[in-house]
Amino acid sequence: MTPCLLHLILLRSKLRYFVNLVTLAEDALKHLIDQSVRTLNQDQEQDLLLYLYESSQDPEVRPGLFEGDIAMTNEYLNYWRIGLRWDVFPDKLWQNGIVPYVISDLYNPADYVKIYKAITYINNMTCVKFIPWDGKSKDFLLIWPMMNPKGCWSFVGKFGGAQILSLEPPDEKGPNCLENEGRAIHELMHALGIFHEHSRADRDMYIDIHYENIIPGFRSNFNKQSPENATYSYEYGYDSIMHYGNYFFSIDPMKPTLTPKMPGVMIGQRTAMSKTDCLKLNNLYGCLNKPEEAGIYHNICKTWGL
Repeated sequence: MTPCLLHLILLRSKLRYFVNLVTLAEDALKHLIDQSVRTLNQDQEQDLLLYLYESSQDPEVRPGLFEGDIAMTNEYLNYWRIGLRWDVFPDKLWQNGIVPYVISDLYNPADYVKIYKAITYINNMTCVKFIPWDGKSKDFLLIWPMMNPKGCWSFVGKFGGAQILSLEPPDEKGPNCLENEGRAIHELMHALGIFHEHSRADRDMYIDIHYENIIPGFRSNFNKQSPENATYSYEYGYDSIMHYGNYFFSIDPMKPTLTPKMPGVMIGQRTAMSKTDCLKLNNLYGCLNKPEEAGIYHNICKTWGL
């Protein structure tokens, strides 16, 4: 047994105690989700919902969630529509970039390691630090394989309390959220405050949206933020780990819902942060504000980002 694997096993054993502290009864979890997740519009037909669950849709595409993988209250949704600015809502960022977390003991060892690798990856690429929950901090991230709604999803930014981030483990249909570390990184970045790239106010300069190919009732998932309240310090990222893929919410797996204006570029990768993703996250948490640290994180992003 390698020292690294032994360390992970010991850490998992230690975290089991913390998981037991926050294990929620089935009805308590349901209540939390009912309070936190935006409900479906009544005009969305059941056959479309069944199609989403049973077709080959991406595991980030789930009905009842904003843009497929974002949990959001109605109040929070209204803020997003005008462009959520973190300088106006600093309490929605994790204080000092410290994120206490718990990984559910329901994951098998292989899936646990993938989640842990995603956490370690962000810790190494940025000044943000995910740390095991000490059982005392009021706000912490609870990484849990939710059953309803299933899939890969998260709140955006710090929502407060025991904040769920769902990563659906593999099943007979496929790897779901844990084929590799990429989808876990994507959802962790949501939890840190990063939105989807395609929702940028300036996105029409870079991509075309094919509304005729989007499942009726889900076109709002392709809305963009208000330009009056949105400013962008970095260029649009086709290679962003936060970008939708070509066929998200498509009525037909052969008909794209969005395509890049630039020929030959790929979108929707779920492998690692792009260079710009890395810089954006470091900038959001002030990692680039101190001259002695800015150079370090700039080099990390330029060297190790996609």
